[in-house]
Amino acid sequence: MEKLRLPRDKWRDIIFCSVVVFVVIADQITKALIRAYIPPGGVLYDFGFFRIDHVQNTGASFGLFGGHSLVIVIISIIGLLVILFLVIFFRSRWSFLQSNWVIVAMALVTGGAIGNNLIDRLRQGHVTDFLDFKIWPAFNIADMCIVVGVILLAYRLIFYSGLTKSKK
Repeated sequence: MEKLRLPRDKWRDIIFCSVVVFVVIADQITKALIRAYIPPGGVLYDFGFFRIDHVQNTGASFGLFGGHSLVIVIISIIGLLVILFLVIFFRSRWSFLQSNWVIVAMALVTGGAIGNNLIDRLRQGHVTDFLDFKIWPAFNIADMCIVVGVILLAYRLIFYSGLTKSKK
């Protein structure tokens, strides 16, 4: 049997799309389970420092800009278009964007933004959050993916760009 041999750029596209799809599916499944089994404001488990509860967030991160879902959706669409534009059109010009770490980071941010800001806000008018450490506002899988993606991207920008050649 002959091995599948795709150009490196095609593998990056597959990685990007796979991560985006995985994040969106994981985020939507967990939120659907929370909505099905916990009433809004209810708590499923309380472990003292951490609990799983059902919070409906009409704002952006940390509940900021509550009730402005349309503005948040428009900003999210613009951000997604910028990320897709960079991934599709600029990766051949900027070697930094050819790194697999950067592709995964951008895919995490893209998947989180699609799952969090677009699907939930367009369908329900709010985002379902359920992971609550009590000292931090409640969040969800998409929020985690966005934060991890931004941290990975910042790390790559700080330590692997500029005078040093990007490692792949």
